Amino acid sequence: MGDRGERIEPFSPRRRGTVDYMRAAGRRSNVHGLVEIDVTEARRAIRAIEAEEGEDVSFTAFVVNCLARAVDDHPYVNAYRDWRGRVHVFDDVDVNVLVETEIRGERIGVPHVLRRANRRSLRSLHDEIRSAQESPDPTDLSRWAELALRLPGPVRRLVWRLPQWFPRRWKDTAGTVAVTSVGMFGRGGGWAISPTNYTMQVTVGGIGEQPRLVDGDVRNREFLHLTVTFDHDVVDGAPATRFVRRLGELLEDAHGLDSWTET
Repeated sequence: MGDRGERIEPFSPRRRGTVDYMRAAGRRSNVHGLVEIDVTEARRAIRAIEAEEGEDVSFTAFVVNCLARAVDDHPYVNAYRDWRGRVHVFDDVDVNVLVETEIRGERIGVPHVLRRANRRSLRSLHDEIRSAQESPDPTDLSRWAELALRLPGPVRRLVWRLPQWFPRRWKDTAGTVAVTSVGMFGRGGGWAISPTNYTMQVTVGGIGEQPRLVDGDVRNREFLHLTVTFDHDVVDGAPATRFVRRLGELLEDAHGLDSWTET
């Protein structure tokens, strides 16, 4: 504690990595769309499964399941441009998610890649997320990673240019699309806008109640707030709109929840 009532702490290597990621993402041609999705039926189905199974259903797994199906239907968002100007379109949808876990008494979100999510059941995605939440500290860095994060900033930030240079290497390291959830840390509705190094990222906000006209009656419905971010260098506006529409249909129809028991 200093004489002037302040505390000086070292800037951790992990925070340097975050700064590098955000600076690199700020150089991309990102376009953000704010959407509201009626998830009343999905939430009702989730509560029914939880009552029957006696366990919490991962809402993130549900979103990933719908996202992977939507990407499968519109694969142009699962693509990256390489250093030669060519576009690599991937068949597998590898989804990088934030998994909430407890590390040294603090609840934080850490990245985890769900491989081939478009070829898996909702239950298998749920099980992997739960397993990741219970695993040992996933943020532990190797000796080489610690050393790498102590290199000069311009050198460190070169790694975040991998999507533009070597899309296959980026896929193997960090997945092809991302889901980041700020809703896990609070209650109520609201959006969040985050820079990203992915061609497409979905930021899951809060869930709030709003009135909606249903079968001639005004009823309170549960609306999920999503921010969908695209790299405009790879995806144009019209295809992006069609993708978001398909994603919304899947979420509203509670896609995958009717086959919860399938592995």
